[in-house]
Amino acid sequence: MKIDPEILEYNRAQSGEYQQVCDILFREISANLPEAENKIWHAHPVWFLDKNPIVGYSKQKKGIRLMFWSGADFDEDDLSERGKKFKDASIFFASVEQINTDDLIRWIQKSRDIQCDYKNLVKRKGVL
Repeated sequence: MKIDPEILEYNRAQSGEYQQVCDILFREISANLPEAENKIWHAHPVWFLDKNPIVGYSKQKKGIRLMFWSGADFDEDDLSERGKKFKDASIFFASVEQINTDDLIRWIQKSRDIQCDYKNLVKRKGVL
């Protein structure tokens, strides 16, 4: 898998605990989605399968937000931050102790199997 060096720069730019959270998320996502393309997209790290955004993370006031673009369909209570317009779902981490690796790996695996067709969203006039 090719690793976008801008993602590593993004992680290094985070301070203290947030940098550690980003490093764990990067490692687990990359290991469990080795076929995915990764890059900085809309200013934060995102992984894509077949040009569809699958998972990404970003620094926000509440912590590091881990977002799955189709996560609302995962049937996972911990992915409780739901998007209003799309089928995304998120969880926030303020420290590494909050990350349950087993849950993270399960969510990443679901992200491969459960995908909305975001790449054709414009062509389909906003219908997923």
